[in-house]
Amino acid sequence: MISILQNAPIYIVPFLLVISVIITIHELGHFLTARAFKVAVDRFSLGFGPTIASWRDRGGVEWRVGALPLGGYVRFAGDDNAASIPDGDDLEVMRAHIVAREGVGAEKKYLHFKPLWQRALIVAAGPLANFALAIVLFALFFAIFGEQVTTSRVSAVAPGSAAQKGGFQAGDVVRAADGHAITSFEDLQFYVQYRANVPIDFTVERGAQTVHLAATPAAVSDQDTGGRPIGRLGLEAHGTRLVRHGPVETVGLAVKRTYEVAATTLYYLSRIVTGHVPSNQIGSFIGIAHQTGDMTRRAIDTAHEDHVNVAVSLAFTAMQLTAFLSISVGLLNLMPVPVLDGGHLLFYAYESVARRPLSANIQAAGYRVGLALLLGLMLFATWNDLQGLRVFHFLGGLIS
Repeated sequence: MISILQNAPIYIVPFLLVISVIITIHELGHFLTARAFKVAVDRFSLGFGPTIASWRDRGGVEWRVGALPLGGYVRFAGDDNAASIPDGDDLEVMRAHIVAREGVGAEKKYLHFKPLWQRALIVAAGPLANFALAIVLFALFFAIFGEQVTTSRVSAVAPGSAAQKGGFQAGDVVRAADGHAITSFEDLQFYVQYRANVPIDFTVERGAQTVHLAATPAAVSDQDTGGRPIGRLGLEAHGTRLVRHGPVETVGLAVKRTYEVAATTLYYLSRIVTGHVPSNQIGSFIGIAHQTGDMTRRAIDTAHEDHVNVAVSLAFTAMQLTAFLSISVGLLNLMPVPVLDGGHLLFYAYESVARRPLSANIQAAGYRVGLALLLGLMLFATWNDLQGLRVFHFLGGLIS
């Protein structure tokens, strides 16, 4: 029992800190945009379930912390629930009730009576805030630690590897993969790791010639990948240097990295949906907590081995992890599923075409279906984690 208590914080505390930051920024995106458009807000909640703490500000907004810090919401005035479904089937009835209760013009502060473009921006602001957080963290990361860049010149090709089968030779300089520019070995690794068993067309400089090589990265899983299969070619490169960029270049690099992570995540999800990647790769909060704990352990071990300040090593890891997860949360919320932000945007798209909103009954039905789909996906992802070695290693780490 003592060992469990000693090891549990390594997995639980970093995960809760990271996910709380991401959720808070997401909900602040909704909240601040709503306040900018003078929308009345009843509640800002970080977490679900029983209330741990709550208070009201001078504007009458209830700030609340729930016992389950795995989500959050902003409840606007007039909402029956956190899904922002109108109070009644008819907005005119809702308007009449507001006017009768608060006077003429009072309805203008309610979300449902704001212009469509404002409502859409308020909804989109949550995911956009997640992407903005990632950009800020990547920019800070590159500004503080610099960018490690390894030349894309091949120094060695592993015998029997996918690279050797594809015709790679020592001295080759990789310039592009499927038309995507490759400027460093890190770019090459990032592109390849999510394309296991997918043929890739490489543009390679070989001496004075430019040649095209086709290679299919092998699926490799080991302790370094957390048991998750990733694509590897079997190439080696040397000549790593630390590059410092100016402020403008740093922000540009952060935007580029955020785009690349988002695009690669969508590509990987599309491969899962189409059956090219096993669906057991979908993980839940359990898997995220496991990976967060493992990364925290490695950061501490690396600090001790390299005689680096532990706080610096943890900050190095936390900034990258938070940025990657924030992008994932932003993309998840843009899925066109009622109850998620993407579902609300889908309803608004209908309203923009039909010139009238969907009825409250249809939105409520969509909310219930979306909630069922989301809960089903969460249960499926949790089952994957419980069945995977990742979680058994996680549990073993707690018990050992």
